[in-house]
Amino acid sequence: MKTPTITTSYHRGVVLMCILFVSSHAYLENDQQTGNVTESMEKRYKDWLKRYGRRYSSTDEWNLRFGIYQSNVQFIDFTNSQNRGYSVIDNQFADMTNLEFQSIYLGYMNHGDSPKPQNSTFNSSGLPLSVDWRKHKAVTPIKDQGSCGSCWAFSAVAAVEGLTKIKTGKLISLSEQELLDCDSSADNQGCRGGYMEKAYEFIIKNHGITTEKLYPYQAKEGNCNTTKEKLKAAKITGYVTIPASDEKRLQAAVAKQPVSVAIDAGGYDFQFYSSGVFAAIVGKI
Repeated sequence: MKTPTITTSYHRGVVLMCILFVSSHAYLENDQQTGNVTESMEKRYKDWLKRYGRRYSSTDEWNLRFGIYQSNVQFIDFTNSQNRGYSVIDNQFADMTNLEFQSIYLGYMNHGDSPKPQNSTFNSSGLPLSVDWRKHKAVTPIKDQGSCGSCWAFSAVAAVEGLTKIKTGKLISLSEQELLDCDSSADNQGCRGGYMEKAYEFIIKNHGITTEKLYPYQAKEGNCNTTKEKLKAAKITGYVTIPASDEKRLQAAVAKQPVSVAIDAGGYDFQFYSSGVFAAIVGKI
């Protein structure tokens, strides 16, 4: 099978969308001349639309998204044919370009004034070969950040949830929404992105964080509810930043508790990941 060509562009979204729109019409035109490939793909697309309840405001939008879907499905089918140890599927992001996916869902801030690694001592001797904190009931059920670049908040909260379980024996789902609404530092910007480290600093300064039940997630920024914010369910007294790519220190840290890790999840493999051990090449944060 020929490797599908997927062009990545960093031009403005409207330009990219126009290019894809023209390309999709060309693709449809060619298929109508050569057989029923489009008919088969259109059925697959309609099944996908029904599965995810997707509706569009116009025929032009429908055709545009169909073209994007076809391009993504080519990548998905090719990737699955390579037996890479993990699988990808036409999930809820299959009608989005990769740049759209990145702009909506990836919210970790990465620029020159990011927090620097702190000095710390790690003992790498006697570490377990593997650790699964789910088996220790230190991981809450999977959460969905929705159409909000709040991954930084979910990552920070998950680590605090795990540590709280280890220290107290209680697994409590904590509030990402509190971080979105109440962390007003210049570095953390709600759905527009942030740092896990700055989230920890907020929790420390605020003497804790409340529960998800009391302060539920909305997938958008709102005004800080100071009444709910005062009802603390867990707290931390500090944090340590491990240098990037220092796998020994990371191994030592994970042996003690769940940790926050930032990786570049902007590729197509991440966008459509379904199951298996993820082994695709990713960028660096």
